[in-house]
Amino acid sequence: MFITIEGVDGSGKTTAIKKVAEKLEKAGYEVLLTREPGGEKISEQIRHLILADQSEGMDPWTEALLYLAARREHLSKVIIPALKANKIVISDRFMDSTSAYQGHGRGLGLEAVDTIQRVVVGDYVPNLTIYFDLDPQEAQRRLKTATKTKNRFDLEKKEFKDLVREGYQKLLQKYPDRFRVVDANQSLDNVEDQISRLIFEALENANHPVSSKTN
Repeated sequence: MFITIEGVDGSGKTTAIKKVAEKLEKAGYEVLLTREPGGEKISEQIRHLILADQSEGMDPWTEALLYLAARREHLSKVIIPALKANKIVISDRFMDSTSAYQGHGRGLGLEAVDTIQRVVVGDYVPNLTIYFDLDPQEAQRRLKTATKTKNRFDLEKKEFKDLVREGYQKLLQKYPDRFRVVDANQSLDNVEDQISRLIFEALENANHPVSSKTN
């Protein structure tokens, strides 16, 4: 099963999914936890280029196409082999980030970006996408107090971040069968519980087997 986690910067998704991955492994599932942009050698190099301060002012299409190049490497060399090995793949961001950030946030258009994305990802659209819904002011507060190094997207103006959130709302309406929403304004424990419930329900409905190592 292919699961992706989406949300605005500061929503706390990275911390939460690490703990959920641990729960899945304890339950006997084989899990690959990865991220975008990155997750693979070449993709990580592209990540550095995209997020570096020196890349400020990059043309929006250049930015989008770099994300897609990184995604293709990540998909072909990491995600697809793991799925073929019957692992649960959980990616911190995937195609919907590009749609929301570059398609809507940068003004390239959701349909224009998604048309190219369909070529890049092929049949490997996520089975389940969990969106972390967070009040923009709370997201900004969390970013200010976070200890991680800020990248140029963390430092974007409020107007851009509002457009990104609006883009995600459009995606929720466009793909209701794939998207599920968690309230990221709640405590980390409550957020983890929400994610766990959604993933275990999806696994049960898909009859995804546990690892043979535990049988």
